[in-house]
Amino acid sequence: MTTSTDIFTLRQDLLDWYDATGRSLPWRRHPRERRPGLMPPDPYAIWLSEIMLQQTTVPHATPYWHRFLALWPTVKALAEAERDDVMREWAGLGYYARARNLHACARVIAHECGGVFPDTLDQLLALPGIGDYTANAILAAAFNQPASVVDGNVERVITRMWRVQTEMPKAKPEIKRLAAKIADPANSCDYAQAIMDLGATVCSPKSPKCTKCPWSLTCKAFARGDMERYPLKAKKAPKPVRTGTAWLVRRADAIWLRRRADKGLLGGMMEVPSNGWADAETNGSAPFDGDWRPRGEVRHVFTHFELRLDVREAEALPGWEPEEGVWSSLDALGGEALPSVMRKVIALRS
Repeated sequence: MTTSTDIFTLRQDLLDWYDATGRSLPWRRHPRERRPGLMPPDPYAIWLSEIMLQQTTVPHATPYWHRFLALWPTVKALAEAERDDVMREWAGLGYYARARNLHACARVIAHECGGVFPDTLDQLLALPGIGDYTANAILAAAFNQPASVVDGNVERVITRMWRVQTEMPKAKPEIKRLAAKIADPANSCDYAQAIMDLGATVCSPKSPKCTKCPWSLTCKAFARGDMERYPLKAKKAPKPVRTGTAWLVRRADAIWLRRRADKGLLGGMMEVPSNGWADAETNGSAPFDGDWRPRGEVRHVFTHFELRLDVREAEALPGWEPEEGVWSSLDALGGEALPSVMRKVIALRS
């Protein structure tokens, strides 16, 4: 796998496999679907899909992608949208810093780049929320420029091809080097999509379909029969548990919500006021002295910890008004930018 002939063969075998069996996705045009006279790929639609697909599956992200394009069909339209509206539509995709960066990036492109996506790696990396993977994905898919796209699927393919013995995440530089070695600079768009498809549909984490893989005869892990061992992962420590209290305040047919700070976990999202779980502080006291009735416990797993919220509910005292936040009617809760954990809290209301 070191000679130019070997690399050319790998590229061609992968592209032939992709031409025959690759997925058709809304934001990309498969070779089978291309016809003369079609519009070139839309960098905005591709960028949008790449941001949504970070930490999210294709089936889950696809409806959001369609809805965003229907609401904001261009990057200028997205830039002109209210951030609250963007956050509201993003609710349910998780990792909410992505939504804040998405809106910030749209504004930079609209106001500083004339609404035109940059087509160089350095320019793309300078945009909010765009890292090495996303920049390379845009270069490949939108502009067919030489790029090496390495996502989790590609990492799995590469570590198995070479039986990379370094544990993740320390193996990432080695994986990037090996992936770049075989990336096809002449057909970057299809090659990037092909190798990601290979990882997503054939070289799966469990029970990989090696007999259908165009690279099986070259794969060192397949030769040894230990494919599922890769990528090697360091043993994870148990997730710490944080506890807190959520104060579910009712007034007639409305619930008190407030906005979380922009920085930090769930930044910029709406919440049922809570305390004690996002930092080292104690749980603190209730918003007011009232008849706080226990409604149960909500458990929610974040990337680095598990959260357990004790949910308490009370009617607002006559004349009491919060210093911050809004009253949201029960009928309007579906349109609020509420993260999943807060929807769990609200589901416990009486």
